[in-house]
Amino acid sequence: MLDHLICDCDGVLVDSEIIADHVLLDTLSTLFPGHDFAPAVKTAFGQQTSSFLKKLEASFNLTLPADFLDTIERRVAEALATSLSPIHGVREALLQIPLPAAVVSNSEMARVLTSVQRAGLSEIFAGRIFSAAQVARPKPHPDVYLFAAQQLGVAAARCLVVEDSLSGLSAARAAGMQTIAFVGASHIPEGYTEVLRKLGITRIIDRMDTLPALVAAGMRGEFGGVQS
Repeated sequence: MLDHLICDCDGVLVDSEIIADHVLLDTLSTLFPGHDFAPAVKTAFGQQTSSFLKKLEASFNLTLPADFLDTIERRVAEALATSLSPIHGVREALLQIPLPAAVVSNSEMARVLTSVQRAGLSEIFAGRIFSAAQVARPKPHPDVYLFAAQQLGVAAARCLVVEDSLSGLSAARAAGMQTIAFVGASHIPEGYTEVLRKLGITRIIDRMDTLPALVAAGMRGEFGGVQS
């Protein structure tokens, strides 16, 4: 039995990761022109920007300016204001699903609220939006998913999560929730679906119009004991 649908935001509700990646790569390349940051930036999705930048500093032996994170967040916000679009078909899909829906994201709350609003989804998720800024540890730790379940008053095992990143899928699974992987956003790399399958993730979709039927199957108990 399922009581709640929980969606990640970036890459599930809005096609924002590709925009954020372009901003991050352009800013880093301008500041440090002698480095090729493209391969590293491709690994950023699903991570908090602050956590990714700490790893980047260590791997490239760099010291970023103290205001670099603020600069990135501001430039991403500016880019999203002009370029952000919802994932194709997401609103129509969510309106067909009879479960209450929530958002759980690693992004800052202000960015999540703005993204949900721009995607025309505010009424679907009203009062049920959560950010990793509200907990001690971001995804891939389960903290924000467990916090959301507690605030929603539902058992974690009765939540179904739609995520795009390995970080998010790992967090939801660690929280004891069932998962669906969405691989239809612009930033998803070639071969990613096969990577997920090798990790034992079997519920994978690349179009939102297939989500309602899959959720309905879960509501009928057809997922059995398979978590993802």
